[in-house]
Amino acid sequence: MDDDLTTSRRDAPQRSSAADAPEWAARHSDVGSPICTTDWLALREPADAQARATSFANRPRTPARDAQTAAVIADLGSGSGSMGRWLAPRRPGPQHWVLHDRDPALLAVATLPPAAADGTPVTVETRAGELTALGADDLAGVDLVTASALLDMLTVDEVNALAAACVEAGVPALLTLTVTGGARLEPAEGADAAFAAAFDGHQRRVEDGRRLLGPDAGDAAVAAFTAAGAHVETERTPWHLDATTPERAALLEEWLRGWIDAACEHDPALADGAGDYLRRRLEQVAAGTLRAEVGHVDVLAVPA
Repeated sequence: MDDDLTTSRRDAPQRSSAADAPEWAARHSDVGSPICTTDWLALREPADAQARATSFANRPRTPARDAQTAAVIADLGSGSGSMGRWLAPRRPGPQHWVLHDRDPALLAVATLPPAAADGTPVTVETRAGELTALGADDLAGVDLVTASALLDMLTVDEVNALAAACVEAGVPALLTLTVTGGARLEPAEGADAAFAAAFDGHQRRVEDGRRLLGPDAGDAAVAAFTAAGAHVETERTPWHLDATTPERAALLEEWLRGWIDAACEHDPALADGAGDYLRRRLEQVAAGTLRAEVGHVDVLAVPA
């Protein structure tokens, strides 16, 4: 689940073969699937790390404990552990991370750094299963809930339930990299707005009776945690994508393909011009001139 849905593998029908895929199809992600590949997660991890709000990294501090007792951190939608790899070295004191994800294959390869900011140990366990059924009882003994690029995959009821569970259990939550919509490309083209609007619509779709929040998830989380009785802070944390290195160019291309793919699924009329649009944009990637800003927000919620 650890994905930015601007490039995520979402809920459209699976393609029967590579030959059936449009030329703009993403290569390391599949629009329509809720399960991410390790290749995609590795590709996006540096951009995630650069974007997250470092001002929230060591807040809130976990309760005072003896030096041998680890703070317990529940990471929801953990994927391969990128949130823990970013956060654990930024917080002092022993830590025990519990990684929750629906995909056992990702949990099987999940890793965390061996030590916290002050050199004390970091340990980890994994738990496979759905996240939307977690309640306050499941958070007993947890000191911090974290998630990365998760909220936009949830419904308003599921976000409300998460907020209620955290506040009832007295557990603060650090929820990072929720997309906010309206991606911007430079140099701009007239077609950009239509693709951006269609992509945002794709994120807000109804799926199996669930209306996903997509770019509205950040506001929904602020409202839910505030109503539940938490103090809430937010910080804008956009991706700034470019093609200044081969690795960054690969991420920019994959984001671009997934963005176009999802937009065309939501608005099939865009497919007529999507191939030409992609080719123009890929020429700019190759020339190192294309840049994109993909909006995110980080939310820190601390029960009163």
